[in-house]
Amino acid sequence: MNVQENVLPIEGSSRVLARHDRRIGSILAEEGKLGGEDIERVMELQQTEGLRFGEAALRLGLITADDLRCAVAKQYDLPHLLPGNESISSELVVAYEPFHPRAEELRALRTQLLMRWSNTKVGHRVLAIVSPGSGEGRSYVAANLAVVFSQLGERTLLIDADLRTPRQHRIFNVPDRIGLSAVLSGRADRSAITQILEFGRLSLLPAGAPPPNPQELLSRPSLGVLLQEMWTEFDIILIDTPPAKLYADAQSVTFRAGSAMMLARKDHTRLADTASVIRELSDTGARIVGTVFNAF
Repeated sequence: MNVQENVLPIEGSSRVLARHDRRIGSILAEEGKLGGEDIERVMELQQTEGLRFGEAALRLGLITADDLRCAVAKQYDLPHLLPGNESISSELVVAYEPFHPRAEELRALRTQLLMRWSNTKVGHRVLAIVSPGSGEGRSYVAANLAVVFSQLGERTLLIDADLRTPRQHRIFNVPDRIGLSAVLSGRADRSAITQILEFGRLSLLPAGAPPPNPQELLSRPSLGVLLQEMWTEFDIILIDTPPAKLYADAQSVTFRAGSAMMLARKDHTRLADTASVIRELSDTGARIVGTVFNAF
C-alpha cells in the first residue's frame, strides 16, 4: 500500500504503549510454552552466547517464531490474535501479524491521520473511507485501521454504512440482523453497537438488514444525530461506504462525517474516476484528508 499526497506519506508510529516490567520468559511460561527446566537451559545459553532470551529459546528450538512475536506483542501491550484463531477474519493483518510490513504501513497511515487531526477536537475525528468502485479495499483498510487505532488506546467505533454489500460483520464475525439500517429507520438504538471483545477499545455498528432504500436512509438527518451522539463516547469514528461511482451513498455519508479519505487500488482504479469522486465529495463541503494508493 503506497500512501501519497494529496497523499499521506508513510512514517513510523508516533506512540508505543509499552509494559517493560514484563519479561519475555515470564510471558512464555504463563502461556505454557516453557517449563522451569526450559527456562534454565535458555538462561544458560544466554550467558554463554550473549543472546536475548527469545533468541536463545529459538536457538534451542523450544519456541517458534510465532510464539516469540506474540510474546513481544504482549510485552508491549499490543492486542493481537494467535495464528489459526478463526474467531475473526484473517484479513485483519494487524491483529494476526502485528509486525508484518502491511501492518507497519497501516500504523504509519494511522500516524499520518493523527497528525492531520492534531488540531481537531477529540470526539470530532470522524472519517469516511471512500473509493470509486468495487474491490478496491475499502472494507479491508477500514477494518484494519479501526484495529490499529484501538491498539493505540483510542476508543474506536467502526460503522458499516455500506447498506448494499456490507462486509464488516463478516470480517469481525458478529451478527448482522440489527445494525445501522435499523438505527437510521428508528427501529433500534445504540444497543445495536457490538464491542469487539478481542480489542477492548473497538466497537462495531454493522450495516444490519439490507433496506430497500439505502440512499434515502443515509440522507436522513438521523445519521448526523447518531454521529453527534457517538462523539461523546468515542475518540475515533471510521465509516465504511459503498462504491462512490455506483451510488450516491458515499456523498451523503461524507457530508455527515465532515471528512473522507480516498482509496484507489493500484492497476485497478481509473485516475479519472478518482478525480471525479474527489470533486463530488468536495462539493459536499467535506475535507478530503488524503488519498491512499492500495497495492494489496
